[in-house]
Amino acid sequence: MTFCVTIPLTERLDKFLADQLGVSRTQSARLIANGCVVVEGTVARASRTLARGEVVVVAMPEREPPRQLVPADITLRVVYEDDDLAVIDKPAGLVVHPAPGHWDDTLVNALVARGTTLAGGAEGRPGIVHRLDRETSGLIIIAKTDVAHRRLAAMIAARRVARVYAALVWGHLDQSPRSIDAPIGRDLRDRKRMAILPQGRRSRTDAFVITRLASMDLLRLELHSGRTHQIRVHLESIGHPVVGDPVYAAGGWKRIGGKGRLDARKLEALAPRQALHAALLAFRHPISGTPLRLTSPWPPDLWPLLEAAAGPGALASREAALDSMGFFGADG
Repeated sequence: MTFCVTIPLTERLDKFLADQLGVSRTQSARLIANGCVVVEGTVARASRTLARGEVVVVAMPEREPPRQLVPADITLRVVYEDDDLAVIDKPAGLVVHPAPGHWDDTLVNALVARGTTLAGGAEGRPGIVHRLDRETSGLIIIAKTDVAHRRLAAMIAARRVARVYAALVWGHLDQSPRSIDAPIGRDLRDRKRMAILPQGRRSRTDAFVITRLASMDLLRLELHSGRTHQIRVHLESIGHPVVGDPVYAAGGWKRIGGKGRLDARKLEALAPRQALHAALLAFRHPISGTPLRLTSPWPPDLWPLLEAAAGPGALASREAALDSMGFFGADG
């Protein structure tokens, strides 16, 4: 479908399209990036400022029919479940919802296979209230009714859901707690990355040092917003990226100086992925109002890294490592 419109005022192209088409800025930017928008006969860029009287032509792609959600036989650890919601302890490596390259092997597909009712959310993302990166493990809330989804989404927006992460980061923070309040947006040079940008969306992460280890800190991280890659971008921006992060901390061991640098290189080899784990969720049940506080232990694939960083005999129990270090006691 193609349509054209004459600009009645001066405005940035992506914002103008979002307003005219009733879509998000992200969706309008995607139309422009895919070459679907022509201004005065020339394929345009999202940053173009339109002049009064210019003609914009948009070729809207044909809407594909919704994909059927295919069940996938993937074992899931259910931490909590009732008629309204479920909380899943997502393993690292599992994509949350279907997307290009992962249409039938995601958390949603696994939930369909187990017969979990999913409600609310965007098309193709039923039940999804918030997300975790593919290589981030830990707790994620799934809505099973439309009412639960709406209320949970509103609670997250109003910061009435405590989302707490555990992370190993390179180096030692010079103060604790440390509040990182910096706007995040899509990296202008690499669309697969996020970055600190003046025009980005306001984002805040609070970091608390739980314990200092060899070449790194174990942090407790509390979110006050939910931007893509927020924790990883914020920590990289203050010079303490997440250990094992291939995007924001490649070669992170090189940040360690002195005699500890060689040991840091050995430690990084023990990180199979980014050492970031959604360890705690606390909120009131969206229907009953009952307080829920759910936790997840430090994941097995990151045990060797934590043990090596802590030193011989420092961890009495792998399964209870976060408990023994006082991580879960930090919120009272």
